[in-house]
Amino acid sequence: MSKYFITDGNIITRERLLKGGAICVVDGKIEAVYESLPKNTGGDYKVISAEGNYVSPGFIDIHVHGGNNSDFLMGDAEKNIACCKMHLKHGTTTIVPTLSTSGYDMYRTALKGVEETMQRMKGGPYIAGVHMEGPYLSPAQLGAQSPDFLKPPDEKDYLSLFEDYPFILRWTIAPEVEGTLEMARKLIRRGVHFSIGHSDAMYDDVMRAYEIGVNCITHLYSATSTVRRINAYRYAGIIEAAYFLDGMTVEIIADGKHLPESLLKLIYKLKGAENICLVTDALGATGLPSDIKEIYDASSKQIIVIEDGVAKLKDGKAFAGSVATTDRLVRNMVKLCGAPIIDAVKMMTHTPAKTVGIEKSKGSIAPGMDADLVIFDEDIDVKKVIFAGELI
Repeated sequence: MSKYFITDGNIITRERLLKGGAICVVDGKIEAVYESLPKNTGGDYKVISAEGNYVSPGFIDIHVHGGNNSDFLMGDAEKNIACCKMHLKHGTTTIVPTLSTSGYDMYRTALKGVEETMQRMKGGPYIAGVHMEGPYLSPAQLGAQSPDFLKPPDEKDYLSLFEDYPFILRWTIAPEVEGTLEMARKLIRRGVHFSIGHSDAMYDDVMRAYEIGVNCITHLYSATSTVRRINAYRYAGIIEAAYFLDGMTVEIIADGKHLPESLLKLIYKLKGAENICLVTDALGATGLPSDIKEIYDASSKQIIVIEDGVAKLKDGKAFAGSVATTDRLVRNMVKLCGAPIIDAVKMMTHTPAKTVGIEKSKGSIAPGMDADLVIFDEDIDVKKVIFAGELI
């Protein structure tokens, strides 16, 4: 039996901060959480000192396209593993590879690559499943995604794909596209979690989707509709519906570029940590040396420019995606948005876990949970990562 204690840490639970607390880890699981190291520890044990730093649940990124010069869409297991390991160093212990709009042949190649990655990768991070971000999206809100493969859903296509690759965990759709709500009904019953994104939907479209179980918005404010005027009358869009619906969770790309400080604060004030998932939306350019300024991006299928800590289209008029890691998101929510550390961590751990249905084993420091942990300092600089009880 493998047993050790993490001591001298400021432990971030879902409810509070345990200053000077201790965690008992046995065989890859959290056995107990203490306010201080107990006097009777039950025999031989090792100790890992957190040295007064924060101890957090492992970060959970439910929307990430790639990193380390790799994109999950390409289906290369070896590169996928290198990508995942790069994100692990930044505290991501659970990852949901995201596939942007493409053709079904390429989807199958990508899914087969993820499947092989899941089989081969040892020592973390945990792949919870795949997020399909397309192809059932709105041409009016595509952002940097390719328009070449947009189409309405065909039951034979998506059911066949899911049956062959049942680890599809999430699917982003535009609910105004004909057939997407029927698709959602069918796959929600099979355990797929649906989100609204790259959509020009009206408020009523969002309400219809929400009523059948679609309960998340993909990267709020990025490729999501807002109030617009039709024949002199104003109509609410996705952003307004997201604020109105208390049970609607929202993703936000808190890289400090996609959303300014004012919008980060507004979303946090109105939705709260229980309904916000921090996501990197990281592209293959994430984690590359700073002297690399241009790279071909498989997700958007074009050359993108890396400058000022973000990926842009070559003309510089729009963002192409993020080059952030999860530790940067937590740092920004604390330093830029002013959120308490407990809330910033919750948005990167428990809320994403709950959103994709893995909250019984991931996303919290509590007895019975997987011992996926991150130790970081006041500046959210990662010092140690623990995956399944093993120090990385």
